Amino acid sequence: MNTFLSIIVAIIIFCIIIIVHEFGHFFVAKLCGVKVSEFAIGMGPVVFKKQGKETLFTLRLLPIGGFCSMGEDEDSDDPNSFRKKPVPAKMAVIVAGAFMNIVLGFLVIFISFIIDGKGVSSTIVYFADDAVSPSYGLQLNDTIVKINGLRIFAANDITYQLSSDEDGIVDFVVKRDGELVELNGVHFPMVYDEETGKQTLIYDFKVRAEKITIANIFPYSFKSAIYYGRVVLMSLLDLVMGKYGINDLQGPVGIVSTIGTTVSNAGFDWDFILSMAALITINIGIFNLLPIPALDGGRFVFLVIEAIRRKPMKAETEGLVHFVGFALLMVLVVVVTFNDIKNLFV
Repeated sequence: MNTFLSIIVAIIIFCIIIIVHEFGHFFVAKLCGVKVSEFAIGMGPVVFKKQGKETLFTLRLLPIGGFCSMGEDEDSDDPNSFRKKPVPAKMAVIVAGAFMNIVLGFLVIFISFIIDGKGVSSTIVYFADDAVSPSYGLQLNDTIVKINGLRIFAANDITYQLSSDEDGIVDFVVKRDGELVELNGVHFPMVYDEETGKQTLIYDFKVRAEKITIANIFPYSFKSAIYYGRVVLMSLLDLVMGKYGINDLQGPVGIVSTIGTTVSNAGFDWDFILSMAALITINIGIFNLLPIPALDGGRFVFLVIEAIRRKPMKAETEGLVHFVGFALLMVLVVVVTFNDIKNLFV
C-alpha cells in the first residue's frame, strides 16, 4: 500500500472516531430534548453544510476535531436549550461523547479478535533454554496476576511492565494450582540499547495463545480495553510528573503520519490498524473527561458545582473559563502540530 493511500486510511479512521464522539453528544441531546443548533465534523472554514429540521450539519476543512453546538454558554428562554435542562440530563449529554469513544474502542477490539482468531493469555507455557527467571521461582503454567504491584489484565500488560523495568529485578504475583504465590526479586537478563543509552529487560518466557471462542471473546475484549485505558491514564500521569515532555506528544498530524508510515512499511495489517484505532478512540474518550476547561470533563465539573449550589453558574463566567481553556488548548495544538510537521522532515 502506498504512503498516500495509507494516510487516507488513517484520516478516515480519525474522522470516524470524531463522528462517533460527536454523535454520542447529539444522540443523547436529542433523547433529553436538547436543541442542537450545529453538528460539525472538523474545525475551521465550512466546506459543506446541510440544514436539517433543527440542526445545521457541517463538514469543516481541518479534520482535527468536531463539535455539537447546544448553546452551553448562552442564556436562553428556549425551554429546549441546554442550560434549561435538569443537571442529570446535562451530565448525560456531556459524558455521552467520551462514553461512545470507549464503547467504540471495545467494539474495535472485539472485531480485531474475530479477525485474528486468537488471544494471548497470561499463563506461562515456555522458557528459553538460557532462561534466568525460573531459578527465581517462575514455573510453567503459572498465571501472572501482578507485576511490580500492577494487576495484569491482558498479555500487553506483561510486555508494558517488563519493557519499562530498569533494573531487571521484578516482583510477581502468580496463580499456581489455584493459589496466589508471591515471587519477589525475580531476575531477568538485561541488554544495553545503544540508541537510547538504557538497559532493556529481556523477558525469557512466553505465554499461551488461545483460540478465540464465544466463551472467551468478551473477557479478552474487556480486559484489552482496560489495558488501553490504563496505558492512557499512566501516560498522562507520566506527562504530569515530567517523565515525558511536550516534544513527546503527538497531535492529529503525528497520529495520521505514524499510522500511514507503519501501514505503508508493514502492509495492510488489520491487527495493527485496529489496535491503533482502539488506542486512539479510548485515548480521546479518556482525555475528554479530564477536568480541563473547554473539554467535556471541564464542563462536567461545572455541572457538579451547579448540582451542589442548586443553581447554574452565570453563563458569561462559565463561557469565559471555557474560552480561556479552549484558547490554551489551541496553543497546545499549534505547538504539537508544529512538532508533528517538523518531525515529518527530520
